[in-house]
Amino acid sequence: MGRGRQKAKQTKVARKLKYYSPETDYNALERELASSTQTDLADRYDIPPAEDEDDWQSPPSRH
Repeated sequence: MGRGRQKAKQTKVARKLKYYSPETDYNALERELASSTQTDLADRYDIPPAEDEDDWQSPPSRH
């Protein structure tokens, strides 16, 4: 396949992807968001619980 045909095919595919908008199932999205809690997400992605909240405090100011 020549470069011109190849580029035209890539352009066609890119245009399809750019303008493709599938039908959004808002009910399924709502169910998914309602069922996910912070604990569920932490378990799913192996996020360890925060050990100390002081990690997020700003350092003491120097005078």
